[in-house]
Amino acid sequence: MYNRSLWFWLFITPVLLALGIVVAFPFLYGFIFSFTDWNGLRVTEFTGFENYRALFQESEFINALIFTIQFAVVTVLLLNAIGLGLALIVTRKIKSNHLLRTIFFMPNLIGGLILGFIWQFIFVSVFGDLGEMFHIEGMKGWLSTTRTGFWGLVILTAWQMAGYIMIIYIAYLENIPKDLIEAAKIDGATSLQRFKNVTFPLVAPAFTVSMFLTLSMTFKIYDQNLSLTDGGPANSTQMLAMDIVRTAFSDNEMAYAQAKAVIFFLIVAVIALTQVYYNKKREVEM
Repeated sequence: MYNRSLWFWLFITPVLLALGIVVAFPFLYGFIFSFTDWNGLRVTEFTGFENYRALFQESEFINALIFTIQFAVVTVLLLNAIGLGLALIVTRKIKSNHLLRTIFFMPNLIGGLILGFIWQFIFVSVFGDLGEMFHIEGMKGWLSTTRTGFWGLVILTAWQMAGYIMIIYIAYLENIPKDLIEAAKIDGATSLQRFKNVTFPLVAPAFTVSMFLTLSMTFKIYDQNLSLTDGGPANSTQMLAMDIVRTAFSDNEMAYAQAKAVIFFLIVAVIALTQVYYNKKREVEM
């Protein structure tokens, strides 16, 4: 028993050290700096909660927070719906299911910056040309308004990440006992009834995992936001991550940006952990 315990700690210590150096220590260090006037080089005075009071009075931060929450809600629902739908398609007995899995997952392998520029070309040039050709005004200047910029970000994110979420649902769908599905068929259950009463309850754990991942990913998006809209027009499509980066590196207000980052972390942590708690309870009830 002693030897097993010793080897356990020998193997886990490097990981704990890396986690402490890369995650825990910088977070604690940044949290302390958020109560100062740190400019990236030195601290001249302790300001208390001044940075936190200021950020809740800043309209740009509030607008970025509201936009990010709206984007996260729509994208999370869309990603899970598409991911589950794709998983149901590729787990059927069709010859091309392995090819389809590869095709659906491939966008996730492309970097966010590259995808942003690709979709910027599609929304601006391709949509613009189609709008001119078919005289559809709504397709012209797709990224020039807040509403269309919002949906442009949603489409890009859903296209990129749906394949990744699909893989999670596939893992659970393929572990559903075939006997249960066959029994439901024999009892006369329709496809919808089988999905509602057999399939969905058994993939509920996948829904919990996917919700957690999609929430954290959509809240933290930066590179797609930067390359697709750059926060425009007039910062109306600027998400929280971009607002924090600009505060730190464009305005050189490091301590103020760190205060925003702390609030951002708390919001994401509370929302993500709350949904995990309620989804776990629902799994038990099912």
